[in-house]
Amino acid sequence: MSDSTVTDPEGREKVTVPRTVTGERTGSVRERLRRRPGRPRLWFEILLTGVSYWVYSLIRNAVPEQKAEALRNADGIWRLEHHLGIAVEASVNHAADAVTWLIIAMNYYYATLHFVITIAVLVWLYRWHPGRYGAARLVLFATTGVALLGYYLFPLAPPRLMRGGHFVDTVMVHQTWGSMASGDLKHMSNQYAAMPSMHIGWSLWCGLTVFALASVPWVRVLALLYPAATLVVIVATANHFWLDAVGGAACLTFGFGVAWLWYGRLPGALPRGVDGGVDSRADRVDGGVEPVPDAETKSKSRAGSR
Repeated sequence: MSDSTVTDPEGREKVTVPRTVTGERTGSVRERLRRRPGRPRLWFEILLTGVSYWVYSLIRNAVPEQKAEALRNADGIWRLEHHLGIAVEASVNHAADAVTWLIIAMNYYYATLHFVITIAVLVWLYRWHPGRYGAARLVLFATTGVALLGYYLFPLAPPRLMRGGHFVDTVMVHQTWGSMASGDLKHMSNQYAAMPSMHIGWSLWCGLTVFALASVPWVRVLALLYPAATLVVIVATANHFWLDAVGGAACLTFGFGVAWLWYGRLPGALPRGVDGGVDSRADRVDGGVEPVPDAETKSKSRAGSR
């Protein structure tokens, strides 16, 4: 369609643009601005994930271990929790430590599952939800990245290192392996980076992602139980306060915000497949994006509106 010229009653000419053209132009601009997920490359994702975690660990451990300030902050958190009536970490810690098999299992849970489950969810997304993988990965990376600010700006000692807190360092007592927080490996990790808890940040990311995208009911239930169990574990092993978990949840909220700003939608609202994939057209409808009608559909629509 071309522009048309009309003359108003006063003799002035005006150029009018047909509404259909304007709508098409607006829609095309929106489509160009909306970032479409591409097909992830396996070698790149493995390299990116490995390098990103290495950089995260390097920066986290490079943050000065400000012991005196971290201990003062821990005392402040403990007082705040007493004021809020939620300072029951010591009771949970001692109750779990009284059951040897349980606390040993929790020690290994704390040391391993936040790696294993997170990687497993990434692999699941890559294989079964490639169109949503990039956005979900961005949520995880942004969550982890902003946590570094917390470690630097608010050094915090975990409960097990508090002065007079009467907490049990369960790894030291039961001599379990694998934890970077206690024992011989503690010298390789910053001991005063408890706020926010990335065990909670990552487990919530895993749980919410699987709950939103999985179709099997029992899998969705397990997805929600995972961060709940992680919360109990980080407190029972005296590695975190309740409020550290709140910090982890806040970081995850930031991560979802970054993904929403970048993609215009949350990961679950994106198409499951990618452009050119087998199910990409159907997934766009399911994901909330209408497919662009072809010429025949447009002509039928115009004929029906006359």
